[in-house]
Amino acid sequence: MAAISTQRGLQMDRREFVESCAVGAGSLAATLANPAWAADAKPRSHGRVLLVDELGKPLKAASLRAQTNYVFHYPFEATPVFLLDLGKPAMPTSLRTRGQQTYQWPGGVGPARSLVAFSAICAHKLVYPTRDLSFISFRKGAALNPLTPSKGSDLIHCCADHSQYDPARGAQVLGGPAEQPLCAVLLEHDARADTLTATGTLGGELFDDFFRKYDMKLSLEVGPRARQAVAARSTVRELDRFCRNAVRC
Repeated sequence: MAAISTQRGLQMDRREFVESCAVGAGSLAATLANPAWAADAKPRSHGRVLLVDELGKPLKAASLRAQTNYVFHYPFEATPVFLLDLGKPAMPTSLRTRGQQTYQWPGGVGPARSLVAFSAICAHKLVYPTRDLSFISFRKGAALNPLTPSKGSDLIHCCADHSQYDPARGAQVLGGPAEQPLCAVLLEHDARADTLTATGTLGGELFDDFFRKYDMKLSLEVGPRARQAVAARSTVRELDRFCRNAVRC
């Protein structure tokens, strides 16, 4: 009888152990699926890079024309960034990545808090501006629906899939299939020198996916430096000077 009782006790212990594991696994899955439990996205440092003009001189923020597309590369030699003076303050905004990580975009910098920068890699199909062609760009007064007249909204529009982002609110998604905002590039403005420095990124980085998708193409465009981190300085150009054909859809 004692042996039978011991065997039943072992069976109960095993069953309770299996049940507890199942409960634990279910709790973990629920935690991962619940945005309330997702860890906040933190700023990522990629080194301090001074923005310079085409002559190699430190770019003066006051020289930027409002609501005009500018492009520089950061944090890698092959990853383009949009630099914009929105002509109006861009205030801090709470956002979320497609992995349900929340983050607080700090808003614009500069005297009017109107200077912002975002990765120019679309968050849907990773479309990006090249020297030959760009399907993604900032639009003044672009409509939320590309088939309707302008409604006065200033946004970043990707013609490849019609994803649209609001640069005044951290490049949050306004329409289209994109699942998260464009990754923000953090800027510092030196009020005394009126210069701009890129310091890191915030939000959903897609650089690994970008390099996997375009590995061969980037090797032809940029060469072996494609994955190399930008060091010290990055040249800012107007999109129309950087790209031969900026598509307007």
